[in-house]
Amino acid sequence: MPVPLPVDLLTPACAAELLAHAEGARLVDVRTPGEYAAVHIAGGCNIPLDGLGEHLEGLRQSSGPVLLVCQSGARARRAEEQLRRAGVRGLRLLDGGIAAWIAAGQPVIRGTRRLSLERQVRIASGALAALGGALALTVSPWFALVPTLVGGGLVFAGLTDTCGMALLLARLPYNRAACRDVPAAGCCTG
Repeated sequence: MPVPLPVDLLTPACAAELLAHAEGARLVDVRTPGEYAAVHIAGGCNIPLDGLGEHLEGLRQSSGPVLLVCQSGARARRAEEQLRRAGVRGLRLLDGGIAAWIAAGQPVIRGTRRLSLERQVRIASGALAALGGALALTVSPWFALVPTLVGGGLVFAGLTDTCGMALLLARLPYNRAACRDVPAAGCCTG
């Protein structure tokens, strides 16, 4: 079996050029609907990472390049791996995600400001670790297991680039509030 070629990483300027001029180019934002509602690139559609499977056939039939975007690039890389295994061609990644796009001064559509999934993970991890530590000092030393488990989870997330807490938080209603108007955006239609 041939080794797959690495996906094209595009700078924000190159990505903007691709979207403006490539025939049939599509922008797929794999962040949570809440993150997408807060800020997104015009012309894109929101298909959260955990919902890609529902849209494989439409993405396989894409006639042009498919640009994958997330907050910083990690989820887009996971989406690229999943889509490549499913036979989707012409995949590109926005290097540095929407954060790099904004830093480069590219235009975005801003909606209701929400906490990014990454910030939610840091807040939840810190709160659990602090609470577990406080309870271990005041109630029972067994509560020291809480910050130990949180720390172990963070190490695992860093090593595998997969965060169980982020997967859980992404399912909360707060992160599902935005409209996932995928067909209207033309993401999954041939």
